[in-house]
Amino acid sequence: MLPIGDDNTYRLRTPVVTWILILLNIGIFVFFQGFGTDESVVFSYSMIPQEILTGKDIVTPPTIVFDRFSGDRYTVPGLAPTPVPVFLTILISMFMHGGIAHIAGNMLFLSIFGDNVEDRLGHFRYLLFYLVSGLMAAAAHILVCFVTGDGLLTPTLGASGAISGIMGAYLLLFPGNRVRVLLFNIIPTTVSAIVVIGLWFIFQITNGLGYLGGVRGDGVAYAAHIGGFLYGFFRVRRYIPKRRRVRYYYY
Repeated sequence: MLPIGDDNTYRLRTPVVTWILILLNIGIFVFFQGFGTDESVVFSYSMIPQEILTGKDIVTPPTIVFDRFSGDRYTVPGLAPTPVPVFLTILISMFMHGGIAHIAGNMLFLSIFGDNVEDRLGHFRYLLFYLVSGLMAAAAHILVCFVTGDGLLTPTLGASGAISGIMGAYLLLFPGNRVRVLLFNIIPTTVSAIVVIGLWFIFQITNGLGYLGGVRGDGVAYAAHIGGFLYGFFRVRRYIPKRRRVRYYYY
């Protein structure tokens, strides 16, 4: 079930911040990452859980990996020196992506669900909410890496955590909103947001528990998705502007 649009009938604000975020993500992917081909950028600016936990930059040598399924040997680059304070990589990595499919999927979801949330929160509050959701998602991923002892030196990047927060907020604020989807990625139809986002979240939970249970990972930081989503769902109300009371003067 692939979302391709939603109902924007009652949207009042132009989603300027959402558009800027999309352009910023694409610009960094194209010009800073060289369409995702510059591995030196990935291994220098991605978030490394162990670096965040220790506050120290970690540099490792390249390693030769043997794929027992294909029989091929290939070299995995080591972690490169980070030119900025390691804690800043949490923010930088939120705007980096691993490939065209990665950024295309993230920007599609952001464009569909972000504009309505921005309309409800207002531009500044929405931007703050987006960034904090990304930070909470990163914290969830780091916590799971620390508890399991796995992935501590694996580079982490992508806007998925922040966008998961947007989806959590969307589910709370617009549960009955109609979302256009491609059923089985072929058949166009519309379903409620609670179905689309609910199934997506169940998928994250299922795969996340599988990872914790020792199932071979697929390179997706499910803990970040879950953490970002839960933050968005349970905390978005704090970002909704309070309506001013209308004052009347009698004379």
